[in-house]
Amino acid sequence: MTHTTKGKKILIVDDDEFHLDFAEIVLKEEYEIFKAKSGSEALTYLCKNNFVPSLILLDILMPNMDGWEVFNRIKAISLLRNVPIIFLTSVTETSQEKRAFEIGAADYITKPYDKDYLRDRIKETIKKYESEKRVL
Repeated sequence: MTHTTKGKKILIVDDDEFHLDFAEIVLKEEYEIFKAKSGSEALTYLCKNNFVPSLILLDILMPNMDGWEVFNRIKAISLLRNVPIIFLTSVTETSQEKRAFEIGAADYITKPYDKDYLRDRIKETIKKYESEKRVL
């Protein structure tokens, strides 16, 4: 069975314009991309529009509301509870990666990243979460 990415939506949350644009360039041929420059912007967009993306890429180091808080707020919204979140961050400490998996992150990718690796991890994550939804 072939897995298709057609119609899949990804929300990228990062306060750095360069990283937002680069991730969009890497992913836009396969996915519909939405971008937010802050955690509060992402939460507002998700809630206001009842937007349920296929996956969220989330930076950790952001002003005002870091990625940990954004993650917890997203997971507290019942409509979004099962949306996979991949931390895409420059934080390379093993303790932080461990923390991400302990709280339920789908994956943890550090910057700089290989674009093919990012695409592969996203594809595998979406495939895994979709197959889990079918089982439930």
